Amino acid sequence: MLRISKMADYGTVILTAMAHQPERTRSTVEIGAVTRLPVPSVSKILKIFVREGLVVSLRGAKGGYALSRPPAEISTAQILNAIDGPIGMTECSITPGLCTRETGCPVRVNWRKVNRALLQALEQITLAQMIQPVDETVDLSVIRARRPASRPAAKH
Repeated sequence: MLRISKMADYGTVILTAMAHQPERTRSTVEIGAVTRLPVPSVSKILKIFVREGLVVSLRGAKGGYALSRPPAEISTAQILNAIDGPIGMTECSITPGLCTRETGCPVRVNWRKVNRALLQALEQITLAQMIQPVDETVDLSVIRARRPASRPAAKH
């Protein structure tokens, strides 16, 4: 099963909460309250985002954290990479030479294709898109239209 880490999920939740008012500065306590995430986790994640350049930290009475750039310029790939490191389906997709079977692996090239497709998709989805409401209803007529026609019974 492919999954992002809990911290990367929390990081996405934090940044989407901040993206609703991207110019606004917030404290870790405020972000924790809005997202319902533990403040120590929020603080840890925000420090990572500052280091990775996704968020800026401002000191002083009106200090806190703010996005470093507009939500449309922050991709989900950048968010996940900041928390979990390079995105890869397999070890050899990220760093060649880690697997002893790499040179003779019959599926390595295809896994790298899958990895590139996943990375491209994550790079195209921005934080601005992540805060847009999504209609989760399914149009069954589209599914039925794609279903192959039933086959006639075989003649004996």
